[in-house]
Amino acid sequence: IAAYKTPNEFAQSEVDWLLSIGGITIENGKALGTDIQLEQLRDDYDAVFLAIGLAGVNALSLPGVELENVTDAVAFIAGLRQSDKTSVPVGRNVVVIGGGMTAVDAAVQAKLLGALNVTLVYRRSRERMNASVFEQDLAASKGVRIITNASPKAVHGNGAVREMEFEYTDDDLKPTGQTVRIAADQVFRAIGQSLEGADLPALEG
Repeated sequence: IAAYKTPNEFAQSEVDWLLSIGGITIENGKALGTDIQLEQLRDDYDAVFLAIGLAGVNALSLPGVELENVTDAVAFIAGLRQSDKTSVPVGRNVVVIGGGMTAVDAAVQAKLLGALNVTLVYRRSRERMNASVFEQDLAASKGVRIITNASPKAVHGNGAVREMEFEYTDDDLKPTGQTVRIAADQVFRAIGQSLEGADLPALEG
């Protein structure tokens, strides 16, 4: 959850309230499949609910993607939750690639942290963004520029990112041949998340 959505330690207050109900035990530092076995949980409890999230971030296969300061938005948001916000570095010109809630959260957080220019770029139309209209309007109200129908083409820089190149597309994602470069000293990718389940036990059934 983005830090700006949980002011005044709201999330911690929710946890404290939940634990105050009683009958809830928290066990920290234990991993499913290693310290805790799914089969044993099934035997011991009437129901087992897994809320492990989608920690994996889809890769961005582009020339220059290995340049410094090209990172994933999930890690940026998670880092803010675990640290003093003033210690989290933010670029002057930030570009966020994606059209979902995570993309909006990263863009708004970057703006609130002091980024001068924040641009959110999505490959489809505004109507097809996964982020709700409310979230889109929130981003715009914070000064985030939203560009749609533009697909990432390359990352440019010398050691660290300096520009993001995009190619405009039509509504069927066909490239138009028209490109644009946006100044960027920090790029966040928010192009979808996946389950990191290589170490998990079989979950069928």
